[in-house]
Amino acid sequence: MMSPEDYMLHCLNKKLFGLDCMGCGMQRSIAFILNGDLLSAFYMFPAIYSLMALVIVIFINYFVNFKHAFKIIVILAIMNAMLILGNFIFKTFFNFN
Repeated sequence: MMSPEDYMLHCLNKKLFGLDCMGCGMQRSIAFILNGDLLSAFYMFPAIYSLMALVIVIFINYFVNFKHAFKIIVILAIMNAMLILGNFIFKTFFNFN
């Protein structure tokens, strides 16, 4: 039986340049969540839960407009950008493996 990991795409940036891209780890993080390993999902891609929150808020706001949706979406988007960029910088320049 095939597992979800068998269908994952390989990172073209990592394959060509040998460096992780800003989204590296997201697929594996989702696979960890689907397998119930929530802590490993966070370690693999720290922005996964804030991205999920952003998608949920955008989805709910699409059907039911609520008062402070724009502010919440902007704050979550900025927080995600900072988490993704910070994770990328840490993995690129401070990788202790």
